[in-house]
Amino acid sequence: MNVIGSDPEKKSLIEFPCHFPIKVMGKNVPEFAQVICDLLIEINPGFEPAGVNMRPSTKGTYISLTCKVRVDSQEQLDDIYRALSGHELVSVVL
Repeated sequence: MNVIGSDPEKKSLIEFPCHFPIKVMGKNVPEFAQVICDLLIEINPGFEPAGVNMRPSTKGTYISLTCKVRVDSQEQLDDIYRALSGHELVSVVL
């Protein structure tokens, strides 16, 4: 039987390098987008904030950012997710 993820040689279903979309959601505060972009630049200096899509929630309480990040490895992607999800302004990272 061949189960996805059972091959020890294959650690990810994603082919690297790639541009990976990450959605970050949090409270709609003025500094949210800048803080997230600065964090992504710190982890990945090639990140381009100009391509970030912002969308407020219906009531405007929350905001979501969709950021396309060029990642070279699963480890780098994991580092990005850990840094974003650990930030106090972030509610959810998808």
